[in-house]
Amino acid sequence: MGVMRRRTFLRRAAWVAAGVASAWRGRSIASSAAAPHVVIVGAGFAGGCCALELRRLSPMLRVTLLDADAVYISCPMSNEALVGLRSMQSLTITRAGLERAGIRFVQEHATGIDPRGRRVRLPGGSAVAYDTLVVAPGIRFLYGTPEGYDESAPLRMPHAWQAGPQTQLLAAQLRAMTDGGTVAISVPAGLMRCPPGPYERASLVADWLRRHRPRSKVLVFDANNHFPRQDVFTAAWQRMYPGMIEWIAPVDGGAITRVDSKTCTLYSSSGTHRVAVANVIPPQAPGMLAADSGLAAGHGWCPVKPTTFESQLLEGVHVIGDACIAGAMPKSASAARSQALQCAAAVSASFAGGTVPAADFDSVCYSMLSAASALAIHGKFSVRDEEIRQDSPAAVPQAQAPSAERAREATAWYERMRLQCFGV
Repeated sequence: MGVMRRRTFLRRAAWVAAGVASAWRGRSIASSAAAPHVVIVGAGFAGGCCALELRRLSPMLRVTLLDADAVYISCPMSNEALVGLRSMQSLTITRAGLERAGIRFVQEHATGIDPRGRRVRLPGGSAVAYDTLVVAPGIRFLYGTPEGYDESAPLRMPHAWQAGPQTQLLAAQLRAMTDGGTVAISVPAGLMRCPPGPYERASLVADWLRRHRPRSKVLVFDANNHFPRQDVFTAAWQRMYPGMIEWIAPVDGGAITRVDSKTCTLYSSSGTHRVAVANVIPPQAPGMLAADSGLAAGHGWCPVKPTTFESQLLEGVHVIGDACIAGAMPKSASAARSQALQCAAAVSASFAGGTVPAADFDSVCYSMLSAASALAIHGKFSVRDEEIRQDSPAAVPQAQAPSAERAREATAWYERMRLQCFGV
């Protein structure tokens, strides 16, 4: 957990003396006012799961969850909403389950961190004091890449990489296009949220076009030389959507360098591409709170200690979810959940004077290929040589062919994730 400050040590020691041991045996302490305060910034999958797990492990802790949004709109399954297989309402998650668990939810935007004073700054000069801080700020978009993709461009070329109005806008553009038009999906280089997501999107858009605009096609402009389970996706595309999806590698002009949102035109080394619908996904970085607070390193993301998720750059602050660098783990909702569980165990152990449990992580990314077929990408990870590394293929469930069974698993997985991360 790093070197503990004397003030923090004395505070926690006093709390233990006041009755922590009794609480761990199932009895509550007399007054929760003296209990340590854990503040979590960001109430997505990572923040919500961490809060719930802390309440389960250490019900005597005071847990406050800060987020600017009254509800959370889930990015997982949003590609289904894009093509009408799921409603936006089914992706909209309230904070009621968190509050029922005894978590204090505060709808407020965190503007900064005062690590010396152990406070999270809020608009208007107010602040929330904490004993331990967990930050799950998610991502922000790096506008200006490609050239011309500024903050106004998503109004014409939606990224739909943050579920909500952008999802609805892209869905409306699909419905409005005429048969024979082209849908372009531009995938950025580098680390990004949900690496298989663009290829799931291409699959579901092709499925929708096959039924509603059969003479249309999908172009996937990719700035990466390969993508997750490319062999499985490509085989499925050839079988299910012959001639409808074209993946364009960087060497063939896949890296989009410039866009004109007014004319829906994309430019790459292969030339000019004017399309009916352009879904441009910009490069990503951690939320501004992480960048402004000194949690992000030179590469743009937040390095953490692999067994506790304490920041390597800012003592006493933990970072989980998409914003952190977690070795070989992908930036996905299931990975965020796994990190949140480990972080909560580490924070709980620090207050109880216990040992941080060994870290074992897992992730699964379900990708819908049609309304009734999906594939699953599994991963298992452990800490070796102070780094989160992927376990050998023998420790990971073997890849299975896309199937209706995987699609049913995806739906069940999403319901479990909602319960585990939001309590609803």
